[in-house]
Amino acid sequence: MSGASDNRSKSGAGKPLTYSDAGVNIAAGEEAVERIKAHVRSTFRPEVIGDLGGFGGLFSLGKLGFEDPVLVASTDGVGTKSMVARLAGKYDTIGIDLVAMSADDIAVQGAEPLFFLDYISVGSLDPVMVDAIVSGVADGCRQAGCALIGGEMSEHPDLMSAGEFDLVGFAVGIVERSKILPQRVAAGDQI
Repeated sequence: MSGASDNRSKSGAGKPLTYSDAGVNIAAGEEAVERIKAHVRSTFRPEVIGDLGGFGGLFSLGKLGFEDPVLVASTDGVGTKSMVARLAGKYDTIGIDLVAMSADDIAVQGAEPLFFLDYISVGSLDPVMVDAIVSGVADGCRQAGCALIGGEMSEHPDLMSAGEFDLVGFAVGIVERSKILPQRVAAGDQI
Protein backbone atom coordinates (compact mmCIF):
# COMPACT_ATOMS: atom_id res chain seq x y z
CA MET A 1 0.00 0.00 0.00
CA SER A 2 1.42 3.40 -0.96
CA GLY A 3 1.82 6.17 1.59
CA ALA A 4 -0.68 8.31 -0.31
CA SER A 5 -3.49 5.84 0.27
CA ASP A 6 -2.47 4.67 3.74
CA ASN A 7 -4.36 6.55 6.45
CA ARG A 8 -2.40 5.19 9.41
CA SER A 9 -0.05 7.37 11.38
CA LYS A 10 3.60 7.46 10.32
CA SER A 11 4.55 6.61 13.90
CA GLY A 12 3.66 3.01 13.20
CA ALA A 13 1.02 2.86 15.91
CA GLY A 14 -1.57 1.81 13.33
CA LYS A 15 -4.09 4.35 14.60
CA PRO A 16 -6.11 5.88 11.75
CA LEU A 17 -5.52 9.60 11.27
CA THR A 18 -8.45 11.98 11.37
CA TYR A 19 -8.89 15.57 10.24
CA SER A 20 -9.04 16.49 13.92
CA ASP A 21 -5.67 14.78 14.51
CA ALA A 22 -4.24 17.03 11.78
CA GLY A 23 -5.67 20.13 13.46
CA VAL A 24 -8.54 20.63 11.01
CA ASN A 25 -11.76 21.89 12.59
CA ILE A 26 -14.65 20.35 10.61
CA ALA A 27 -17.31 22.17 12.66
CA ALA A 28 -15.69 25.55 11.92
CA GLY A 29 -15.60 24.65 8.22
CA GLU A 30 -19.28 23.77 8.23
CA GLU A 31 -20.11 27.01 10.04
CA ALA A 32 -18.07 29.01 7.52
CA VAL A 33 -19.92 27.38 4.62
CA GLU A 34 -23.29 28.24 6.18
CA ARG A 35 -22.17 31.84 6.69
CA ILE A 36 -21.03 32.35 3.08
CA LYS A 37 -23.96 30.74 1.24
CA ALA A 38 -26.01 33.94 0.91
CA HIS A 39 -22.97 35.91 -0.28
CA VAL A 40 -22.22 33.34 -2.97
CA ARG A 41 -25.83 33.02 -4.15
CA SER A 42 -26.08 36.82 -4.43
CA THR A 43 -23.62 36.67 -7.35
CA PHE A 44 -25.47 34.07 -9.44
CA ARG A 45 -26.33 34.94 -13.02
CA PRO A 46 -29.08 33.15 -15.01
CA GLU A 47 -26.39 30.96 -16.62
CA VAL A 48 -25.42 29.35 -13.29
CA ILE A 49 -26.73 25.80 -13.09
CA GLY A 50 -27.36 24.25 -9.69
CA ASP A 51 -26.35 25.46 -6.27
CA LEU A 52 -23.42 25.36 -3.88
CA GLY A 53 -21.80 22.15 -2.80
CA GLY A 54 -21.11 20.35 -6.06
CA PHE A 55 -17.70 19.09 -7.03
CA GLY A 56 -17.56 21.74 -9.75
CA GLY A 57 -19.47 24.90 -10.59
CA LEU A 58 -21.72 24.72 -13.66
CA PHE A 59 -22.22 27.63 -16.06
CA SER A 60 -24.17 27.43 -19.34
CA LEU A 61 -22.72 29.22 -22.37
CA GLY A 62 -25.59 28.23 -24.68
CA LYS A 63 -27.74 31.35 -24.47
CA LEU A 64 -25.00 33.98 -24.51
CA GLY A 65 -25.38 34.46 -28.27
CA PHE A 66 -21.76 34.24 -29.37
CA GLU A 67 -20.88 33.12 -32.91
CA ASP A 68 -17.20 32.31 -32.38
CA PRO A 69 -16.66 32.49 -28.61
CA VAL A 70 -13.26 32.39 -26.98
CA LEU A 71 -12.88 31.78 -23.25
CA VAL A 72 -10.30 33.92 -21.45
CA ALA A 73 -8.98 32.82 -18.05
CA SER A 74 -6.81 34.45 -15.41
CA THR A 75 -5.67 33.67 -11.91
CA ASP A 76 -4.19 35.92 -9.25
CA GLY A 77 -3.54 36.06 -5.54
CA VAL A 78 -3.48 38.83 -2.96
CA GLY A 79 0.07 38.06 -1.81
CA THR A 80 1.31 40.26 1.00
CA LYS A 81 -1.96 42.23 1.04
CA SER A 82 -3.22 39.46 3.32
CA MET A 83 -0.75 40.70 5.95
CA VAL A 84 -2.13 44.23 5.62
CA ALA A 85 -5.69 42.95 6.06
CA ARG A 86 -4.62 40.94 9.10
CA LEU A 87 -2.82 43.89 10.71
CA ALA A 88 -5.80 46.18 10.03
CA GLY A 89 -8.29 43.54 11.16
CA LYS A 90 -10.29 44.33 8.01
CA TYR A 91 -11.13 41.40 5.77
CA ASP A 92 -14.19 42.51 3.80
CA THR A 93 -12.36 44.46 1.07
CA ILE A 94 -9.48 42.18 0.14
CA GLY A 95 -11.85 39.96 -1.86
CA ILE A 96 -12.94 42.95 -3.95
CA ASP A 97 -9.29 43.54 -4.81
CA LEU A 98 -8.80 39.88 -5.70
CA VAL A 99 -11.73 39.81 -8.13
CA ALA A 100 -10.70 43.15 -9.66
CA MET A 101 -7.19 41.87 -10.44
CA SER A 102 -8.43 38.78 -12.27
CA ALA A 103 -11.42 40.49 -13.94
CA ASP A 104 -9.16 43.30 -15.18
CA ASP A 105 -6.75 40.76 -16.64
CA ILE A 106 -9.48 39.30 -18.82
CA ALA A 107 -11.21 42.62 -19.57
CA VAL A 108 -8.04 44.02 -21.18
CA GLN A 109 -8.47 41.29 -23.77
CA GLY A 110 -12.02 42.42 -24.50
CA ALA A 111 -13.68 39.65 -22.50
CA GLU A 112 -16.79 39.88 -20.35
CA PRO A 113 -16.19 38.21 -16.96
CA LEU A 114 -18.52 35.22 -16.57
CA PHE A 115 -17.56 33.41 -13.41
CA PHE A 116 -15.04 33.29 -10.59
CA LEU A 117 -13.63 30.69 -8.20
CA ASP A 118 -11.71 31.39 -5.00
CA TYR A 119 -9.27 29.54 -2.76
CA ILE A 120 -8.78 30.50 0.89
CA SER A 121 -5.99 28.86 2.84
CA VAL A 122 -5.84 29.48 6.60
CA GLY A 123 -3.77 28.43 9.56
CA SER A 124 -6.85 28.08 11.75
CA LEU A 125 -10.35 28.35 10.33
CA ASP A 126 -12.19 31.35 11.74
CA PRO A 127 -15.74 31.36 10.30
CA VAL A 128 -16.20 35.09 10.99
CA MET A 129 -13.00 35.99 9.11
CA VAL A 130 -13.90 33.68 6.20
CA ASP A 131 -17.38 35.22 6.09
CA ALA A 132 -15.87 38.71 5.78
CA ILE A 133 -13.40 37.60 3.09
CA VAL A 134 -16.06 35.85 0.99
CA SER A 135 -18.41 38.80 1.48
CA GLY A 136 -15.75 40.92 -0.25
CA VAL A 137 -15.20 38.34 -3.00
CA ALA A 138 -18.97 38.30 -3.63
CA ASP A 139 -19.06 42.11 -3.66
CA GLY A 140 -16.23 42.12 -6.22
CA CYS A 141 -18.06 39.55 -8.33
CA ARG A 142 -21.25 41.61 -8.32
CA GLN A 143 -19.24 44.70 -9.33
CA ALA A 144 -17.57 42.77 -12.17
CA GLY A 145 -20.82 41.09 -13.24
CA CYS A 146 -19.50 37.57 -12.73
CA ALA A 147 -20.84 34.68 -10.68
CA LEU A 148 -18.91 33.10 -7.81
CA ILE A 149 -19.55 29.47 -8.75
CA GLY A 150 -17.05 27.62 -6.61
CA GLY A 151 -14.19 27.73 -4.21
CA GLU A 152 -12.15 25.95 -1.61
CA MET A 153 -11.34 26.57 2.05
CA SER A 154 -8.28 24.79 3.31
CA GLU A 155 -6.98 24.69 6.88
CA HIS A 156 -3.23 24.17 7.39
CA PRO A 157 -2.34 24.50 11.08
CA ASP A 158 1.16 23.08 10.58
CA LEU A 159 1.98 25.45 7.71
CA MET A 160 0.40 28.72 8.82
CA SER A 161 -0.21 30.45 12.14
CA ALA A 162 -3.68 31.19 13.47
CA GLY A 163 -4.91 34.36 11.75
CA GLU A 164 -2.70 33.88 8.69
CA PHE A 165 -4.39 33.33 5.35
CA ASP A 166 -3.81 33.36 1.63
CA LEU A 167 -6.44 34.20 -0.95
CA VAL A 168 -6.33 33.23 -4.62
CA GLY A 169 -8.90 33.60 -7.37
CA PHE A 170 -9.57 32.39 -10.87
CA ALA A 171 -11.76 34.25 -13.39
CA VAL A 172 -13.17 33.08 -16.72
CA GLY A 173 -14.63 35.41 -19.32
CA ILE A 174 -15.79 35.27 -22.92
CA VAL A 175 -15.18 37.32 -26.05
CA GLU A 176 -15.96 37.00 -29.75
CA ARG A 177 -12.80 35.92 -31.53
CA SER A 178 -13.04 38.97 -33.83
CA LYS A 179 -13.15 41.30 -30.80
CA ILE A 180 -10.11 40.02 -28.90
CA LEU A 181 -7.93 42.90 -27.76
CA PRO A 182 -5.36 44.34 -28.30
CA GLN A 183 -5.57 43.47 -32.00
CA ARG A 184 -7.78 46.54 -32.64
CA VAL A 185 -6.19 48.89 -30.09
CA ALA A 186 -4.46 51.94 -31.53
CA ALA A 187 -2.73 55.01 -30.16
CA GLY A 188 -5.32 57.68 -29.35
CA ASP A 189 -8.13 55.25 -28.45
CA GLN A 190 -10.18 56.32 -25.46
CA ILE A 191 -10.07 54.09 -22.43
